[in-house]
Amino acid sequence: MTTQLTITKPDDWHLHLRDGPALNTTVAFSARQFQRAIVMPNLAQPIVNAERASAYRQRILDALPEKSSFQPLMTIYLTNDTSIEDIKQASQSDYIFAAKLYPAGATTNSSNGVADVSALFPVLEEMQKHDLPLLVHAEVTDTDIDIFDREKAFIDKYLTSIRKTFPELRIVLEHATTQQSVDFVLENNYTAATLTPQHLLFNRNDLLAGGIRPHNYCLPILKRETHRQALIKAATSGNPKFFLGTDSAPHATTAKENQCGCAGCFTAYAAIELYAEAFEKEGALNKLEGFSSFYGPDFYRLPRNKQTLTLSKESWQAPPSYSFGTQTLTPFRQETPLQWKIK
Repeated sequence: MTTQLTITKPDDWHLHLRDGPALNTTVAFSARQFQRAIVMPNLAQPIVNAERASAYRQRILDALPEKSSFQPLMTIYLTNDTSIEDIKQASQSDYIFAAKLYPAGATTNSSNGVADVSALFPVLEEMQKHDLPLLVHAEVTDTDIDIFDREKAFIDKYLTSIRKTFPELRIVLEHATTQQSVDFVLENNYTAATLTPQHLLFNRNDLLAGGIRPHNYCLPILKRETHRQALIKAATSGNPKFFLGTDSAPHATTAKENQCGCAGCFTAYAAIELYAEAFEKEGALNKLEGFSSFYGPDFYRLPRNKQTLTLSKESWQAPPSYSFGTQTLTPFRQETPLQWKIK
């Protein structure tokens, strides 16, 4: 039995750090285990251009622990007002690595997102021209579409057309949750997917059976077990189209535990440990390094990290909460001991 595992230091290719005092909590957790992270732009004031991305990046750097070499990789938020010039400036920046498509109303702080995907095509053409990757929250928001079917519906309605129209645009299907997403990625060139720890470890029973568990609620929502199995197979396959993206999304405990709780799981406190557990259950610890440390940088055309990180087989319990500005933050799967720990 493996009791210690050393891997190249991983990166997080989908991360929410929030802003303001929250950065004093969130940045340190990610910097502890990841060398780089693609930082999501859906703040209350969205990061819609290079100027805002630069200012946000500096706020993140200011919150870094002393001597940390963590690198935030910035993104811009696409809206129906995004201009060709916005894309040019982003693509020329040394610190912007992608643009994010949120359908309007799909998730936290997405009210400024894209209401008409087809109107975005000139922007996508410019992104393809400048080789700026497109990151997609692949869910429709039509009220007549069942929440468990929204990912498949987005692929059928929009993503297939985007892929055919822009054949050389690099696309990441973020936080994939379904067999259909896995199939789409496998069938298309220049296409990849990030996979989260919660979708690898849990299915919708963990959200709804025996009572509603608000800290397991995220968007895209947890799906049935057949889909979880498809994600596990993809993650542990060694296929470089699938790589680590936590989608760690912190919300104050009071915002999660109320009549209309926020969507998002805070996994960054122990992300690599959670992934290690998922891979160990499948007898695939030998595939963790590629998934966590190699395939993401390869897709983004960045060098692989030189540093290493060591995990030891050790049971430990997360605290009930962490400080989060003036409030508290409840970690994902806090009630169950974790089985791996960063040494």
